[in-house]
Amino acid sequence: MESPAHDSTLPLPSALAQPARRALANAGYTHLAQLAAVSEAECKAFHGIGPNALKQLRQALAAHGLSFAAGQ
Repeated sequence: MESPAHDSTLPLPSALAQPARRALANAGYTHLAQLAAVSEAECKAFHGIGPNALKQLRQALAAHGLSFAAGQ
């Protein structure tokens, strides 16, 4: 069984708004676990990612024992 950090099947949160989904997809992120390699600041810089999307992503990552990468 894969660890959560390497589980490429963890979907993005279902309540995540379409602009945020498009922003992540355009940056190459289609699964939640991929975001553990990205800092919150980097994610916030994507056009379409706002405070609500960041909160949803942070909560979804935490629910699977993950978090955004450390750094600016």
